This record gives sequence, C-alpha cells and structure tokens, in this order.
Amino acid sequence: MAVTEATGLPLTKENAETAGSPAPALMCRAALVWGVGMLGYILAVMQRTTFGVAGLDAADRFGISPAALSAFVFLQVAVYIAAQLPGGLLVDRYGARTVLVLGGLVLAAGQLLLAFAPALPLVVLARILVGAGDAVMFVAVLGLLPRWFAARRVPLVTQLTGILGQIGQILSAVPFLALLHASGWTTAFAAAAAASVLAAAVTLAVVRNGPRGTWTPSPSFTAREIGAQMLAVWRRPGTRLGFFGHMGTQFSMMVFSLLWGVPYLVSAQGLSSGQAGGLVTLFVVCAILIGPVIGVLTARHPLRRSWLVLGIIAANVTVWTAVLSLPGPAPRWLLVVLVIVLAAGGPGSVVGFDIARTSNPVPNLGVAQSIVNLGGFLASLLVLATMGVVLDALGGFGFEAFRIAWLVQYPVWLVAVIGIVVTRRKARRIDAARGVVPRPLRQVLGRSRSH
Repeated sequence: MAVTEATGLPLTKENAETAGSPAPALMCRAALVWGVGMLGYILAVMQRTTFGVAGLDAADRFGISPAALSAFVFLQVAVYIAAQLPGGLLVDRYGARTVLVLGGLVLAAGQLLLAFAPALPLVVLARILVGAGDAVMFVAVLGLLPRWFAARRVPLVTQLTGILGQIGQILSAVPFLALLHASGWTTAFAAAAAASVLAAAVTLAVVRNGPRGTWTPSPSFTAREIGAQMLAVWRRPGTRLGFFGHMGTQFSMMVFSLLWGVPYLVSAQGLSSGQAGGLVTLFVVCAILIGPVIGVLTARHPLRRSWLVLGIIAANVTVWTAVLSLPGPAPRWLLVVLVIVLAAGGPGSVVGFDIARTSNPVPNLGVAQSIVNLGGFLASLLVLATMGVVLDALGGFGFEAFRIAWLVQYPVWLVAVIGIVVTRRKARRIDAARGVVPRPLRQVLGRSRSH
C-alpha cells in the first residue's frame, strides 16, 4: 500500500495501473499525449500575456490610461480564480481532453474578439474569455498525468508542465510582439487565436483521457451534491496542505512577475529598463533550472514535501526582509539573490499540486487541484490590490512607498505557514493511524550520503 505524508490513502485502481514500469509503446504514447496537452497550455500562457506586451499599443488603440491597463490584470486574475472550481469539476466529469479542447476554443474566441474589438466594452469581454479559457488549461493537463505516467514520474512531469508553460511568455514577448509591430493589431491577435484553434484540433485528434479502460467519468451531481463533494475534498488534510503550500510559495513571485516587479526595480531600486529586463530574464531561467530539482526531491522524499515548501517560504521571507530593511536601494548582488529565491516560488508551488494528487482519489483530482490553485491566486489578487491601494495612498512609485507596500506580504506568509503546520499535523495523524511515520531526518540524510 502506497501512502503519503498528506493522506495515508492507498493508491486507487487507476493509480495502480500506472504505478509500475509501462511498456515502451505506452511511454511513447504518454509522452505524445502530454506533449499535445502542453502545446495547448503553452499557448494559453501566451494568450494570457499578449495583452501585457501590447500594453502601449492597446493604450493608443483604445485611448485608455495606464491605470485602466493595470485594471485588466486584476480582471483577468479574478476571472481565472472564479473559473477554477468549475474547471476542476469539468475535468472530473468530462475528462481532460474535452476541457483542453473547449479551453482552447474559448481562448481563441477571446483573442479573435480582441483582434476586431472597436471599443473598450468588447475588450473587457475579450479578456474575460481569455481568463476563463486560461483557467482550465493547467488543471486539465495535470488531469492527464496520473493515468498516463507511472506514479513515481508524476512529480517530475508536473514540475516540467509548470516550467515549460513559461515558453508561452517567450512566444508573446518575441514572435507575437514582432508580428504586432510588423503587421498590426488585428493580424497579430487573429494569428494568436488561430494558434489556439489549431492546438484544440490536434488535441481532439491525439489526446485521450487515459489508456484504454483506465478512465471513467465521475457521475453527474446536483448542485447540492457538488457542494458536498467539494467540501469532502477540502476536508482532506492533504488538500488543505496543498492549498496553503501553494499560497505561501506562489503569491510573492506572481505579484513580482505579473505587475509590480519591474516598476519596483526601476522606480525604487534605480535600475534601468534594460537592467530590470535582465533580472526578469534571470528569473525565468532560474525557474526552469530549479523546477526539475524540486521535482526530483518531491518524488524521492514524499514525506518531506511540506518541509520543502516551508524552506522556500523561509527563503522568501529572509531575502525580502534583507532588501526591505535597507535604508536605500539594495546592492545588485542582493537583488540577484532576491530574483533567484522568487524564481523558486513557481516550482515550489507545484509541490502543492503533488500533495493534492496523492491526497485524493483519482475521480476527484480536478476539483482537488483547482482548490490548490486557488490558494496562490487568491493571495496574489489580494496582495496585488492591496499594494496598489498602499502605493496610491503614499503618493506613487517611490522608494518608501514600495518599501511599505511590500510589507503586505508578511501577513499572507503567516497565514500560509500556520495553515501548513496545522494541516500537516492532521495529515500525519492519519498516516500514523495507518502505520506510516516519517523516518528521522538524520536517517534520510545518512542514506543519501551512503548513495
């Protein structure tokens, strides 16, 4: 019986069928299915970020202010959050394949509407569609993994899913932006829409929810039964452990990369736009390098995953405290350390999904992982909005204003750490009742050195 820190639950029949060493043909098929699913997710990240890289063009085209532009970030994150639980229910009920196809088509509809939108109200509707389509793609790809990959490989593939999705940011910043400036707004956004339509078509042709006979849809439920199901998933300590772990590791890097990072580096730390861009590039590179390491550690030490999450939170708190305690701009080396530590937050947050995966029966994975995803994005939305209010109250983007605004992070970290510690204790009581107790850390380290 396979059990984990988060649950003590045995592997389900579906998990057991993929827990061994699959045949080479099945491994190739699994890689193909995952690769096509990744194509849809990468394009979803591209669609998510196209409006940001086209911000100045949008301001000229629609005559909107920078404040109005920033409001689109909040709108998109809010829609993303609102669509999480419905998306998870759809994955459980209709399968990852259907959700990937529908999500791709919704993304395409939003981008196509944006390509031809004559006025601001339709731009708002377009970003709502993009936010809704984007919200379901990551959870849908994760829904494929437990059925197509051996259980020991799922943590690493999960990390790779999150990491490779960042290719979408590169697609929006390089080829999309080049097409926008060469051929204009309508052509660029219409081409982006066409890419998601093509990905949806390939998904329909290639992707299956699992090897033959390993996937069955969850039964249909009434609204009351759906509420009871979500409550049951939430009550599992491992789900809550994943939720708080995702919250504590993701929000700081998300707030930094999504909105306030570059303004902070330029306005408060005195860097040029080029220097700030270099740190952002370093951020992406470090996330790509750190992700596989965290994936391997997660797979090898499943009973120590919460310690990995707490370590990443502690590193964030320590470095931010060092930066914010200085009376003036930080030295360049400290900003580099800050960016590296923030980059670990993305792969660190994926550990929360792995905890939820091993905490719930397979038919509930969509809902469980959607709940985990809510943790980081709710915290991100809260911090994004609160920092904006603080900066406005303090008169803009100056050093002291940012120095105070970033303090908003500390209560969120406190809530996350308390949530992790409390839910971990409950999870370990369940494991202890099943006879599963983590080995002392010195034994783990001793075994690692002996190998």
